[in-house]
Amino acid sequence: MIPVVNVPSGITGGRALGDVLGFGRWQPVQGLELGSVDIRPSRESAWVRETIANDPAAEAIVSGYLSGLASAGYSPEQQGVWVAEGQFPVAQHQGEIPRSAASITKVATTLAALATWGPMHRFETLVGWQGKIENGVLNGDLIVEGGNDPLFVWEEAIALGNSLQKLGIRRVTGNLIVANGFNMNFETSSGTSGLLLKQALNAPEWDYAIEYSYAEMAPGTPQPTLQIDGQVQTTPDSFKNQASGWFIRHESLPLVAVLKAMNIYSNNIMAQQIADAVGGTEAVMSKVEKVAGIMPDEISLSNGSGLGEENQMSPRAAVTMLQKIQDLLRSSANETAQNFTISDIFPITGADGGTVRGRGLPPNAVVKTGTLAVVSALAGALPTQKRGVVWFSLLNYGSDLDGLRSRQDQIISALEQRWGKATEIPPELQTTVRIGVDPYKLGDERRNQAIYKPAN
Repeated sequence: MIPVVNVPSGITGGRALGDVLGFGRWQPVQGLELGSVDIRPSRESAWVRETIANDPAAEAIVSGYLSGLASAGYSPEQQGVWVAEGQFPVAQHQGEIPRSAASITKVATTLAALATWGPMHRFETLVGWQGKIENGVLNGDLIVEGGNDPLFVWEEAIALGNSLQKLGIRRVTGNLIVANGFNMNFETSSGTSGLLLKQALNAPEWDYAIEYSYAEMAPGTPQPTLQIDGQVQTTPDSFKNQASGWFIRHESLPLVAVLKAMNIYSNNIMAQQIADAVGGTEAVMSKVEKVAGIMPDEISLSNGSGLGEENQMSPRAAVTMLQKIQDLLRSSANETAQNFTISDIFPITGADGGTVRGRGLPPNAVVKTGTLAVVSALAGALPTQKRGVVWFSLLNYGSDLDGLRSRQDQIISALEQRWGKATEIPPELQTTVRIGVDPYKLGDERRNQAIYKPAN
């Protein structure tokens, strides 16, 4: 029974009660049309995902993994594990404690580079001259102005020589001036890089290493015969204000392909050069903390490559950075016609060689490995049938690296068995970047843009 409330007339002053209380006269209430509304909780909502991320079986797998390490003599307190669906951990062990990360450090360098330049950025190398040009002879010096390209290799130098000869340059009577930190073939010395470039520009001076790289280029590629009479001179400074002019602007492969090459082979020289170009190690840390929301106490780096046990991060930080890289690559589709994924920037098991060759990991996982004398690390993304893409990071400390790698392969395989092997590669892990396949071929002369062609 609904109680009856008697309201004194003095309160209403003869007006309707609804008018007094501010909601006007009572109106009939229309029924809510909920038939077409889906009121089921979204799987993407935070509380639902956190609830279903809980997986006792996965936790048991991780627990067994740690028990196996302990039985083999490894201290569980020196191991870190983070397995997550999205931002929510499915299972973890000391996931927020920094550990030596070895080459997982390159994940931070990769993220900082993408956040700084974007996936389609290209490093530029300028080639110019100082002196006079007469009948194909440069009476003066040839200048190479570096631009932080970490993947300028034999094939690029051969293509550059052919482009110069197409402009009519056959001989240089002076020196080869290497300026502004030009590096080649992963050499940190500009002087050595200059000697290698000089050799590559003139086929009669080639050795087996250059011949081998030339054989990988397109059939029928010309062999340049640009003779430089003088020596190699180096300067750390830019030569832009001292050059008489510029012949060619050479563009590197896009950053996404440069990073793919770096990560497949875990190239330390490339990683450090990229970190330096970003602004140095402190700039890398600042960038990743800002763009990925990494807590400062979960990452501490001393370089961009991961050499040294002092490069540390938490397993959670490693996964968070990988996920942010994925976000940046996927969002790049708004700026370019290319929709990249994390598979375009890290090695894929079963498809790429390098550091994943010979591993017992499930096919189509996208991973980054890390190795020091007593550190073995693995982080990446695993496609599964029931969970979609699962993210993981394993930071192990101890000797017997082969044994640690084998146990890493086993736990990732066990997790795949738990959640089912994906029947197909999901769109978010498909790749389009294949080094050596157009448009990602080294030695592609189309990336040499002529600035000036001397008159005959």
